[in-house]
Amino acid sequence: MKTAYYWYRQTLRNPQYRWWLILGSLFYLISPLDLSPDVIPLLGQIDDLVLLTILFTEVSQLITDALRPRPLEPLRRDDDPPTIKTVDVDAVTVQDD
Repeated sequence: MKTAYYWYRQTLRNPQYRWWLILGSLFYLISPLDLSPDVIPLLGQIDDLVLLTILFTEVSQLITDALRPRPLEPLRRDDDPPTIKTVDVDAVTVQDD
């Protein structure tokens, strides 16, 4: 069960497959064909409820992450000198005999 949950979650976070998975999940929810038929009281609604809960949780998390403000990068002016990284090296002289 955890494997299916992690697969669903990772696939939903992939922008290439996100809308396909959302549409497929909504189709599954309205479709009469389920893992457990909806005509069985309570048991039939459990798989729909679990899928709906995971879908709602993950989509709301994606929206929250998208709306969260990002830290600002410091502004660079054109006359600022370029940032150069230096490396300290100990030089060694090698003599050929």
